[in-house]
This record gives sequence, structure tokens and C-alpha cells, in this order.
Amino acid sequence: MWRLPGARAALRVIRTALEKLSPAEAQSQTAAGAMERAVVRCVPSEPKLSLSFALADGSHKNMQRDQSEPLGRVLSRIATNALKGHAKAAAAKKSRKSRPNASGGAACSGPGPEPAVACEPVVKLYYREEAVAEDVLNVDAWQDGAVLQIGDVKYKVERNPPAFTELQLPRYIMAGFPVCPKLSLEFGDPASSLFRWYKEAKPGAAEPEVGVPSSLSSSSPSSWTETEVEERVYTPSNADIGLRLKLHCTPGDGQRFGPSRELESVCVVEAGPGTCTFDHRHLYTKKVTEDALIRTVSYNILADTYAQTEFSRTVLYPYCAPYALELDYRQNLIQKELTGYNADVICLQEVDRAVFSDSLVPALEAFGLEGVFRIKQHEGLATFYRKSKFSLLSQHDISFYEALESDPLHKELLEKLVLYPSAQEKVLQRSSVLQVSVLQSTKDSSKRICVANTHLYWHPKGGYIRLIQMAVALAHIRHVSCDLYPGIPVIFCGDFNSTPSTGMYHFVINGSIPEDHEDWASNGEEERCNMSLTHFFKLKSACGEPAYTNYVGGFHGCLDYIFIDLNALEVEQVIPLPSHEEVTTHQALPSVSHPSDHIALVCDLKWK
Repeated sequence: MWRLPGARAALRVIRTALEKLSPAEAQSQTAAGAMERAVVRCVPSEPKLSLSFALADGSHKNMQRDQSEPLGRVLSRIATNALKGHAKAAAAKKSRKSRPNASGGAACSGPGPEPAVACEPVVKLYYREEAVAEDVLNVDAWQDGAVLQIGDVKYKVERNPPAFTELQLPRYIMAGFPVCPKLSLEFGDPASSLFRWYKEAKPGAAEPEVGVPSSLSSSSPSSWTETEVEERVYTPSNADIGLRLKLHCTPGDGQRFGPSRELESVCVVEAGPGTCTFDHRHLYTKKVTEDALIRTVSYNILADTYAQTEFSRTVLYPYCAPYALELDYRQNLIQKELTGYNADVICLQEVDRAVFSDSLVPALEAFGLEGVFRIKQHEGLATFYRKSKFSLLSQHDISFYEALESDPLHKELLEKLVLYPSAQEKVLQRSSVLQVSVLQSTKDSSKRICVANTHLYWHPKGGYIRLIQMAVALAHIRHVSCDLYPGIPVIFCGDFNSTPSTGMYHFVINGSIPEDHEDWASNGEEERCNMSLTHFFKLKSACGEPAYTNYVGGFHGCLDYIFIDLNALEVEQVIPLPSHEEVTTHQALPSVSHPSDHIALVCDLKWK
């Protein structure tokens, strides 16, 4: 455990020096210069502490003890365990000696001396070179830097050292696409941790030696070549195709390091698809924007729960290669596309819960973004923000039907809707949600912004439902941006399932919708619900009205928007959408070079 300044560099020097030694030399050097390690995990919110260490016989002990228990009881238990371990080791040694040799005779020719009866070892805990009294409670006794002595062996106590609680590599890895390990730390942070990547020296894992567990033989040092990449994210090259990867990582907290772990990929690096639809767009987004700008992305990434159905494969996307609809494949493309935009705010729709936690968070966190998630039913919404620019001040998410029924804010709207029972029933059956996050600038605390994200009802005949949902959304956003945080600007992203010719779009842009608009009867006369609506915002579509943001075999049109508050924000730059030739290279979307049936909207916004 290191506590000196420059610990990261120091650890690298030590690790490099050990790697230059033979295994025997390295073991000798380590033993001569450091005590064994006893790791204690003790947190106030839990009644027990854990104690982990290795005994001299090679066995590893993990003990769970009450924090309020006297130290003496733990030491007594350790002594008993050590004695049992010694007895087992002695019995195993005696068994080996008496085992017949290959010629059928005994391994030993004479009756050797009987093994001495083992005595229970002395077990003590020292802190600052003084023995800790046995009546001291565990919570106070096991201090960082204390020394546990078991017989002749000494252990340095490390209390709550940085540790990985979760560590995973993706199940599918492609050349040219970032490999972002999923990791969770306790008592540490990724920025202070060390990473080192290796690749196989030749294809395929080494064959395990006879009688040796594969976990011990499959990763011999000669099987791996160092890549010289010492970052959290590794992007394989074409030279890595057919090879597995290995990650060596050491958790840190800025002052000290915890136990290192190694992780090998279960798959080899596969060839990538070549040029993707977003590669040219990344030429406009090579760097993070300056503080005065907010690069914003809105993207429906196509939920796996919808992509992996027989209907999707045979009816919706029959032109798409089946492997390109697989989640593991699409996630490589989504991660590369999103990280390449270097965005400050990202609003995503159709996000599976597992995709958020296992794919998006690891990838975007590695590139400096943090995210929040709101489940809808089978999938949900995610909003990410750049931590160097923004902090999350508060969240104000709602379900449209719940808010409409119970929030007094929408009393007037509900009174209009109850006059049309058929329409009311359909509106209250929809599970759509609104995610609202208030962000505060890390550079200027007076600058705050309301970021809203939604995915409105999808059915082509659901125009009146989308009008009601948008009315609820805008009333709620007004409450947040005017009542709770007076005067803060609004960015409203989403898949609104509405083209520019619809009532919903007219309502947003013009601030009102007349009661005789045709969309109030979008599903026929039976569900007609004529009403006039207004809102007080002055909103604009930051990316204009593209020919399409959704392009599938049977439909193409503009359904996605980034609406901005014209009183406080202006558009600095709109990142061009892929060309029609790029979109239709494989007929339609999704494809082997594009992971969704939607196209991401990307623009740079500027505070007025």
C-alpha cells in the first residue's frame, strides 16, 4: 500500500522492475520487502466487518465478524484456523510421503520420526508497535496500518482499501471500436486507478497442463504481449483480429492502491464493419466544446427488446443482416458513435435497463459523462451530462398518465379530457414518461439548465394522444423552469413520433393548437376530443426539419427534435446528418454500419 505523492508512477516503476525479474527472483524480492496483506472492510452502515488474509499453508480466510465484538474472540478464532491449517498441511505431507512409488514400493524406506504435535500459534494485533488490548471492539481495533501477527508471519492491515466490486469485459469485441470495461469500485475511483492492456501473442488460449487447473495454466506470461496502452479504454486494431485481450487493473483512490485484478476476454477480436454512417460526422466533433457551448445529442438507439423479435427480423427490418440486430454487435457501434460526438448532454430513448448499466454507463463514464435512467415499461430514457461542465442539481421525472390524473398542475387539462371518455381511456393507458434533469454549470453556479427528454406514443393514429402528452410535458417543464428554478433555459429532446406537418409540432413551435385541428380526430370520430391548448414557451427545433431522422423499409420521416428556449439559447452549429447515400448503402436502417432505425441529432448550443 502506497501513500506517497506520485504513487501511480511509483507503482508502475515497481511493477516494471518485478516483470524484468525471473518468477523466483520476483517472489524473493517481494517477500523481502513487504509484509503479507490483511484486508479489512468496515463500513458504519453494516453490522459486520470482513477480514481477509492468506495463511502460511496457502489457504485463504474470509471472516465475517460483528463490529461490536471484542478483538480477543477474533484472534482466538484466527489461532484455531491457523492450527487447523497446519494440521491439514502436515497430514497432506505425510500422505505424500507414504504414497507408493511407480515401481510399487513405498516412497520412504524407513520409519521417519513422528511429526511434532503442533501448538496453537500466538496471534496478536499491534498498532503503532503496541499490542491492541483484547477487550477493544473490532470496529476500533482494526485500524489501517495495524500489524496482525500469526506465529512468525506478519500481515499489514489495510482498512477499506480501494477495491473492485465488479469488473467485466464486453462479450463481443471488434477492431476499431472502443473496449470499455464495466467496473464498480468501493473506496476508490477509476480516475485514480491503473490499467494495463495485453493481447495474446498468438491466437487461441494455451492448452492447460495435465493435472493443472486451467485457471492456473491458461494465462502464462509468455502467452500475452503488452500493448503499451495504460488507459481505461482500449481500441483494438486490425492487427488484434483473432486475438483475445487481457486487462490488468489496480484500484486506487489518489493516495493508495488496493489489490490488483486481471481479466481476460472470453472472445477474440472480430473484424469491424468498415466505414459507419457516423464516421464522417465525427470529423466535426473531434474535441469537447469550449465552456460557452453545450453540445447536445438526442438519439433513439432502438431497444433490444424491440430489435430481437421475429416481427422485427422478418417484417420491420428484413433487409438487415441478423447478426447486425444482435445487441452485442449493436452496442459496439452505439458506444463508438456516442463517445465520438464528445457531447456535453446526451438524451437517449428506447434504452434497455441492462444496456444502460452494462454498456452505456461504462462507455460514457470512461469518456467523462455521468447518466441517469428512467424506466418506462420494457425500456426507458437516459440522460448523460459531462461531469467537467455540469453537476446534477435535481430530477423531476414523471409518468404522463400519473401526472395527468393526480397532479393539480394538470387539473384544467384533465377537466377538458373527461368530456371525451373514449379518448381519456386511451390516453391513460399509455406508459410514456418524461425525464427532467436540472443541471448546474461547474464553472459558473449561476448558470443552470433544464434538460427534458421523452419518447411520445408511437402509433400513427395517436396524434391526439401525443398532443395531450406534450401539453402535460410542457406544463411540467414550465413548473420546473419557472416555479422551482425561475428563469432557467430549457433543452427538450426526444423521439416525438411526429413529423413537422402534425398538430404536435405545430403546438410546440407556435405555442397553441386550435380545437378544430384535424389531429384531435386522428383515430376517428369515436375518439375525437376537440380542445384548444396553449403554452408559454418560445421554442425552436435546433436542427431544423431534416427530411428524415427515421429511415426504415416502409417509412422515412422526421420524428426526432431538439427543442430549445429561444429566449436563452441559440444554435452555434448543427452537425450534418449522414448523406442519403450513406443511409441507404444497405437499403435502410438499422444496418451493419448503423445500430438504430433512427439517426442521432447533434448540435452545439450557446448561452445568449
